[in-house]
Amino acid sequence: MTAHLVKLQSAPDLVERVYGALLDAISEGALAPGARFTREEIAAQLDVSRQPVLQALRLLKKDGLVLDAPGRGVIVAPLDAGWIAQVYEVRAALDTLAARLAAERRAVIDARLVEQGRRAARGRHIKVMIETDMAFHNAIYAASGNPLIGRSAQLQWVHLRRVMGAVLQSSRPGEALWDEHEAIATAIAAGDAKGRRRPHRGPRPAGQRNPSRPPRP
Repeated sequence: MTAHLVKLQSAPDLVERVYGALLDAISEGALAPGARFTREEIAAQLDVSRQPVLQALRLLKKDGLVLDAPGRGVIVAPLDAGWIAQVYEVRAALDTLAARLAAERRAVIDARLVEQGRRAARGRHIKVMIETDMAFHNAIYAASGNPLIGRSAQLQWVHLRRVMGAVLQSSRPGEALWDEHEAIATAIAAGDAKGRRRPHRGPRPAGQRNPSRPPRP
């Protein structure tokens, strides 16, 4: 295993933190599809016992992000284009519904979210780019007034996070992405039916106009 992971301090939520560290490594490409590693290697790099690593790996297996490797250890699961397409279809439906409901309420999306996204786009950290995009969409879900939208979207965030990471490793949309986000927020605040129908769904490869199509790894 060649990925470099930062050591974690012991805490009650250690399993969650190990899970988060591995999810970040997978999303940012430090652990690429097909990468093989053992729980002993992860425990040593994170400076934790093997037990929280074992539990975190079970969660990652449940999410479909890692698979048992022949013999010993696990491998990072490949990106499946068909599955990703289905995830994006669900997200497209949720985004459209959330934006429509938020626009009906003329909700105001915090402008600081857009500014934070612009700063992230000017930087180099893929994790921050993903998190600022997620924060913007979560704000729209919250503004819709329907808590089930956010909960439904959360079920797919680990997969979307990974896809967004794969896209950002090969191309950076820059601040143009946040120009679109700002336009969406403006349309929602104005109750603009036309502007709210096509909420942007985050980073995707250049030339991919239909967000329901899977990004190509």
